[in-house]
Amino acid sequence: MAEELYIPTGDKKEQYESLLPQIASLLQGEEDRVANMANIAAALKQTFNFFWVGFYTVKENMLVLAPFQGPIACTRIRYGKGVCGTAWKEKQTILVPDVEDFPGHIACNSASRSEIVIPIIENDCVTAVLDIDSDTLNSFDQTDAYYLEKIARLLTA
Repeated sequence: MAEELYIPTGDKKEQYESLLPQIASLLQGEEDRVANMANIAAALKQTFNFFWVGFYTVKENMLVLAPFQGPIACTRIRYGKGVCGTAWKEKQTILVPDVEDFPGHIACNSASRSEIVIPIIENDCVTAVLDIDSDTLNSFDQTDAYYLEKIARLLTA
């Protein structure tokens, strides 16, 4: 069965369409991955006012906290654990409308209510994840997944 083509619509789409070239411009010519992650996290936080937005990088078979915007976060996450570790293991974006319903959810902050995690894949290996939390339920949809995957790919370009 062929995968259904998703075509984003609405105001959120317009915000992402405006943000994408800005992020691409920020990253242009900068090879330092930490600097690029920091600017992506800041741009997403500033544009959408997400509760928490940031990265975890794969180091010694763990996800280790990298640049982020928001409250204090978990420092290390094991492979296959929580939403981030599951996105790493499955090599796919995971959208969670209600974190209470996600088996094994890791509550780094009790105010987090919904979450989306995008794996950053290079040479068929996940090297990091982009993690975004909201303090409201059902904050993320396929429009977010579509554009956040595009933004994550900018890190590997």
